[in-house]
Amino acid sequence: MVSPAASAAYDVAATTPDPELPLLTVDDLGILRSVDDAPNGEVVVTITPTYSGCPAMREISADVRRRLERAGFVRVTVRTQLAPPWSSDWITDNGRRKLAAAGIAPPSPASRRTGPVPLTLGRAPSPTCPRCGSADTRLTAEFSATACKSLYRCAACGEPFEGIKAL
Repeated sequence: MVSPAASAAYDVAATTPDPELPLLTVDDLGILRSVDDAPNGEVVVTITPTYSGCPAMREISADVRRRLERAGFVRVTVRTQLAPPWSSDWITDNGRRKLAAAGIAPPSPASRRTGPVPLTLGRAPSPTCPRCGSADTRLTAEFSATACKSLYRCAACGEPFEGIKAL
């Protein structure tokens, strides 16, 4: 059972924006794994990076800690958990709506695998245009402003857009 203190701390931590996609919170992205309270009054927050080299994790951790301390939580520890690895499937429906509303294509569902990950030499299908809904889009650059996004152009409306990579 979740204590009232842990529940209140979760609510505070959940509002932390992602520094690379500030329209999304850590809760929207699904990187906020848990918030627990220890018997000594400490709040322990567990987050998972979207990928192991994510440069935003240090800032996210510091921001979560600051927000909790401002809300009156005195002892805060933020831990990083790498297993199981984050999946783009953890982005909430609300997060997907926010991405689409901002003109960023949400990722398609990640393929389910067990065991070794097979090497595939093709590209994933291009996402649907978040502006007009056309499936006639093409990849223009594998990387965008962040490593977790690619650039696309819609052939129907001509607009460029970013898409979150499915992991």
